[in-house]
Amino acid sequence: MRVLVVEDDAGISRFIHQGLNEAGYAVDIASNGRDGINYAIAADYDVIVLDVLLPELDGLSVLKDLRQRGLQTPVLLLTALDTVQDRVLGLDAGADDYLIKPFDFTELLARLRALLRRPPLQTDVVLQVGNLQMDTVQRLVKRGDRLIELSPREFSLLEYLMRHPNQVLSRTQIAQHVWSFDFYGDFKVIDVYIGYLRRKIDRNEPASLIQTVRGVGYRINADDERLMSEFEP
Repeated sequence: MRVLVVEDDAGISRFIHQGLNEAGYAVDIASNGRDGINYAIAADYDVIVLDVLLPELDGLSVLKDLRQRGLQTPVLLLTALDTVQDRVLGLDAGADDYLIKPFDFTELLARLRALLRRPPLQTDVVLQVGNLQMDTVQRLVKRGDRLIELSPREFSLLEYLMRHPNQVLSRTQIAQHVWSFDFYGDFKVIDVYIGYLRRKIDRNEPASLIQTVRGVGYRINADDERLMSEFEP
């Protein structure tokens, strides 16, 4: 999934960026409140990690601004302010969760997973499409009884497809969610990774779960595995 991190401390932002990348997330970094707003409204993020003490515009002001714009993206606040009143102010401003600095990175990951399970995303920890199953916590993928090994990028791409079953996803949508602003628009890399996934999940299977919608993009078919005339394998 795609995450925006708004954090002015360069060391902390690098630490979070590296950890989330290793966990398979696409990550963008903003170092002040105004940039945070610009990033948040420029792209479709699945979750935002927002520091409270930011230059130019503090985190609570950023949060209130985004909520006033109607942005419902889940927001996890990061702060060194640990009083009950501080937490109440953050939650009342529209935050979905709150994490006190210093924090353990495994707890940050767990809280992000919890936020990503909330609607409108599929809420289950274990995603199921046909006989394909993904455990997003243990990061395991199986088709039937066969365990499938995926790279972090392949896992992220498959998770995005499985969280949107039967939806046609354009290459632009896939690039924005599975990659980040570092993606420079060569959509061939998406086709390459779709090919990697098909070879791994469709081995010895009668049909492909991932279907190409001509001229549009890709979808994963949750209803059945039959190839239909309007799709290419």
